Amino acid sequence: TMLSTTNYYSLLATIFLVLTFLFPSRGQLSATFYSSTCPNVSSIVSNAVQQALQSDSRIGASLTRLHFHDCFVNGCDASILLDQGGNITQSEKNAAPNFNSVRGFDLVDSIKSSIESSCPGIVSCADILALAAESSVSLSGGPSWNVLLGRRDGLTANQAGANSSIPSPFESLSNVTSKFSAVGLDTTDLVALSGAHTFGRAQCQFFSQRLFNFSGTGSPDPTLNSTYLATLQQNCPQNGNGSTLNNLDPSTPDSFDNNYFTNLLINQGLLQTDQELFSTNGSSTVSIVNNFANNQTAFFQAFAQSMINMGNISPLTGSQGEIRTDCKKLNGS
Repeated sequence: TMLSTTNYYSLLATIFLVLTFLFPSRGQLSATFYSSTCPNVSSIVSNAVQQALQSDSRIGASLTRLHFHDCFVNGCDASILLDQGGNITQSEKNAAPNFNSVRGFDLVDSIKSSIESSCPGIVSCADILALAAESSVSLSGGPSWNVLLGRRDGLTANQAGANSSIPSPFESLSNVTSKFSAVGLDTTDLVALSGAHTFGRAQCQFFSQRLFNFSGTGSPDPTLNSTYLATLQQNCPQNGNGSTLNNLDPSTPDSFDNNYFTNLLINQGLLQTDQELFSTNGSSTVSIVNNFANNQTAFFQAFAQSMINMGNISPLTGSQGEIRTDCKKLNGS
């Protein structure tokens, strides 16, 4: 018998819904992506981060940085988590910006195991990084936001890309701005995301060029507060241990607040790229720094939006990539 018109249209609608479910549109992330398939994913991540913060005050900053270093290379695809081996001939972990510097891999693995026991094969490692960054910030006193989800995990790593695309602490503001622009992020995103340096640590080797012989002048960087300079010279003597850790924010090193920006106003930015946001004459970044220094709410709102923007860099969706079972290696390898 012929289908009645009503039945025909409801059948079409059903087919459409099934197809939409099986093949979600590419590039569309959603805050409710796991609401039916893994409803407790956010709390699993958040509880694990909270637990880890009790014994490692640096872990929040480390997880936030992991998400950032992932997204700037091949988009937010968890390529930074892949170990060398099998098809992965060069791991991003061994790229200059990451080697002996990026951390938090063990915690990501343990979060992944917990999620796999709860909802196997559902949640990507790339989404775990995005969720862990949000938990890290909000549990440290910063803003919280609805993390958009639905990323899938990449099948390749890009060590050369990590070496060239991740901003370095030795670069000029215009270079850093170009690297942000290359992934679709603007100056406000650059200043807001730099504000993540309100928590965490940096090794002496990443700023010691400012302390004694800046740009071959034989003198320290003139934009460094002299009292702060003396402290840093003591922590990081010439030819001393380059891996000694220093607080990025000397005032509240483990809290997510706007002190990073008030520090810049008094020339207490630790990295050259931090201080340049405020000390580069005529730069459009100066007024943004002033705004965030005077208004923590404005900073928090901008930071949350910029993290969402960053999390949207070229995600793999739909049938692209895979959902890795083990974040360190490709499925079947």
